[in-house]
Amino acid sequence: MPLRPTPKFDPPLLHRLRRSAIVLFAAGIVLAALAAFGPLSLVAALFAFAFIAAVALIEWRWHDVHVPMVRGTDQNLNHAVVQAIVAGMPDAAVLLDRSGRVLHFNTLAVQLAPALRRGEPAQFALRSPEIVEALREAVKNAAPSRVTFLDQLPVNRWLELIVTPVPIPTALGGTDHYILMTFHDLTPLRRVEEMRADFVANASHELRTPLAAVTGFIDTLLGPAKDDPKARERFLGIMRAQATRMARLIDDLLSLSRVELRTHLRPDTPVDLVPIIRHVTDGLEPLAKERAVAIELTLPETPAVILGDREEVIRVVENLVENGLKYGSTGDRLMVTLSEGVGVSGTAEWRIAVRDFGPGIAPEHLPRLTERFYRINDGDSRAQGGTGLGLSLVKHILNRHQGRLMIESVLGKGATFTACFPQTNNGR
Repeated sequence: MPLRPTPKFDPPLLHRLRRSAIVLFAAGIVLAALAAFGPLSLVAALFAFAFIAAVALIEWRWHDVHVPMVRGTDQNLNHAVVQAIVAGMPDAAVLLDRSGRVLHFNTLAVQLAPALRRGEPAQFALRSPEIVEALREAVKNAAPSRVTFLDQLPVNRWLELIVTPVPIPTALGGTDHYILMTFHDLTPLRRVEEMRADFVANASHELRTPLAAVTGFIDTLLGPAKDDPKARERFLGIMRAQATRMARLIDDLLSLSRVELRTHLRPDTPVDLVPIIRHVTDGLEPLAKERAVAIELTLPETPAVILGDREEVIRVVENLVENGLKYGSTGDRLMVTLSEGVGVSGTAEWRIAVRDFGPGIAPEHLPRLTERFYRINDGDSRAQGGTGLGLSLVKHILNRHQGRLMIESVLGKGATFTACFPQTNNGR
């Protein structure tokens, strides 16, 4: 339904019409008086009046030729300004005329609807029923309308459409009405909301499982096993393990939250990786002996300095080495290597590689290993005391340090996890 412009008269046109009428009327009276009472003959008076009228017509003719050219220039200027405004909008934007035909659109709108063409009806390119209904609503009420809808091609995206009638002055002094459509991409917000919901559900589940075990054993110790020393000793050991698991989960959640809050702040303190790796491997030596795994270190003799947060770097090395000890092949070895390399952008980096000789990881699992609470084998991970947050925490810490995590694995031949940190300007 097109919006009709309100017709208006051109004020300069009325002024010129009034002025010409007054001039011709006054000239007629003066010439008539001169012809009746003065020396001017009637023929001469008529010729004089005709001359004055001709001059007025020449002025009108000049105005008809010159003014439309000026108005056309103004109209082109208005369209150029409107086009520049639409092109500079931060969201996808499409400007339609009263009949719904496309006048202007920006590059973001082309990405949203590649079929957009100037001069064609917008419905040819935007076929969603929600869009058509929002357009009708805005035209009907001459007021902005808003709608949220799911666009499934080429990928699923949630979009918010705002349709706004826009009055634009015309060169003739009237007002024309256009329709501005702006599309705001809500997909990132929706995904964040889904991730938050999944995170809360997973965290609740992970905490509920050990809590239920602890509660069950407490009830047993207060009831049937109240006077059974052997059962009490065994149950207390299980309860302690479950409580430790909950404490680790809470600690990982808090660490992940702290890293995410500071992800935009890159650490600027010089940190030497060599003593950190020695400190972590020394601390995990009891776990290595328990698993009958020999840790083989290959470290440079000179310092390996990066700009980082020492505690966060320790957390990265701990998670990678501990994962290798828990999920690598028992009775074998674990190789921890610190070496230099070249990053994706060509900059120098230090690489901490932890290689185990366990069963390896299937290719379909590799892209998801850094997701929160993702496990290849739930039962094995929980039996090892894992929280499902270790590699996710490693990834976020490396992101904060502008580093990266590489994972390589072949089934039956183990896996290699490599944490890459950018070197400082002074190198080693």
